[in-house]
Amino acid sequence: MTDVTPGPGEVHRRVVAMYGEVLAGRLDEALALIDPDVIDHRGGSSGDHHGIGAWRRKWESFGEGGPFHDVSVTIEQNVVAGDTSVNRYTTRGTHTASGRRYEVLGMDMVRVRNGRIVEHWALRDSDAIRHQLGQDT
Repeated sequence: MTDVTPGPGEVHRRVVAMYGEVLAGRLDEALALIDPDVIDHRGGSSGDHHGIGAWRRKWESFGEGGPFHDVSVTIEQNVVAGDTSVNRYTTRGTHTASGRRYEVLGMDMVRVRNGRIVEHWALRDSDAIRHQLGQDT
């Protein structure tokens, strides 16, 4: 029996499917799909984050006691080209402090090598989230 390394689309899907586990603080299975030297291109003032430790801290900040709960992610479309997978997805959740719900579209892209994510980019409509939560300025 030959061990087959999952392709970019499958790795990407698995990470999204484990999001509930991640939010519950059970990170190990999902982190096994992240390369130790991953680069998370976050952009903005925080810039790029390097390494699995930074990825772990990102996920821990979303977990129990974080700003949101009842979060779900639905992949609306996935496109794979070579070592890259792109998801267009819908994220839904509840703002813990206010109890208000939100639903926004987002996109993220990962580059996969040897069955692990080595790079990540994401776009999320933070303005739409703030508007739906009544936090417009």
